[in-house]
Amino acid sequence: MNDQRPIFITFSYFLISLILTYAVFSGFSFTFNILPTWLYYAAILTLSLTYPVSIILLNYSSNLPVRALYTASASWIGMSVYILILFAIYLIVRPLVEISAQTAGIIILLIASILSAYALFNTTRLKVEELNIPLDIGENVRAVQISDVHIGPVRKLGFIKKMVDKIIDLNPDIVFITGDLFDGSSNLADDILNDFNRIEVPVLFVLGNHDHYHGGDEISNFVKSTYINILNNEVVNFRGLQIVGVPFSWGSEYLPDVLDKIDFDKDKPTILLYHVPVEFKEVKKAGVDLYISGHTHAGQFFPFTHLIKIAYPHSRGLYEDQGSYLYVSHGTGTLGPPMRLGSRSEITLINLSVRNQQHKL
Repeated sequence: MNDQRPIFITFSYFLISLILTYAVFSGFSFTFNILPTWLYYAAILTLSLTYPVSIILLNYSSNLPVRALYTASASWIGMSVYILILFAIYLIVRPLVEISAQTAGIIILLIASILSAYALFNTTRLKVEELNIPLDIGENVRAVQISDVHIGPVRKLGFIKKMVDKIIDLNPDIVFITGDLFDGSSNLADDILNDFNRIEVPVLFVLGNHDHYHGGDEISNFVKSTYINILNNEVVNFRGLQIVGVPFSWGSEYLPDVLDKIDFDKDKPTILLYHVPVEFKEVKKAGVDLYISGHTHAGQFFPFTHLIKIAYPHSRGLYEDQGSYLYVSHGTGTLGPPMRLGSRSEITLINLSVRNQQHKL
């Protein structure tokens, strides 16, 4: 695998894991009166290293033990967040409620375990979100969107088969993949996408940031044996629709400049596929009627389901601005901790309808 992820990102994972684990251990050392010893600090260091080490190992092998280590260590990071939130609540209510420290520690561990178990289970349930969007088109179109599948150590063949089964059951006319089809963190078999060949309608794919971690050559190798079409600043015409696909970029004010260079008719109904939900007003001015994206995962699990709105004001769901629309998917898979609480693993059915069809009845 050609992993282009910078080393500092892996190191940052270690720092985050170290801070979370140290804080959790400090809390339980207080509630359970545990005296710090060298074993105590060794346990903190070991737990903190498991996640970044599993990421490094995935570059060389994605066998079951390595994937299990990755999943367990990522889940520990998610669970640590809930433990620390509950500790914060305990410190706030402690002066008001008479409860022993040890009892509080047991309650915190129990609640955090239940929340984490549910959040882990919730990622296995693929929910269909159905939208109805009117456009100036001559016939209705059923489009299905998937986004942020993150095929890798957690989402593999079983998940892909389940996802493709649901897509086929929705009987779409066209399928959109709005980035991060791949996680970019592990070796994958060349035939990992073979299930997509069961989809008998056009499948259009734009690259997300994690897709770039694999490198362009490897992505091309994955899709060459499928009917998936990668759009690279290109336009596809489909049943009176112009579908514009733009690959991911971290560049600021990127979309308006790129759209200005792409040859499409601004007077015809246009759909933009781009991974990140940014510059909605500018995209609308460029002549786009429907902008479909993902990237945010809707924050994935609480409290990030609320914090994500700071970075991305358009963080989830459907937005409308004077007849133009932006839809931000919750994401089909997960990134990092395989947990969802306050969000959903989503496949989106977008019913594109003739705009004034109801007046023709």
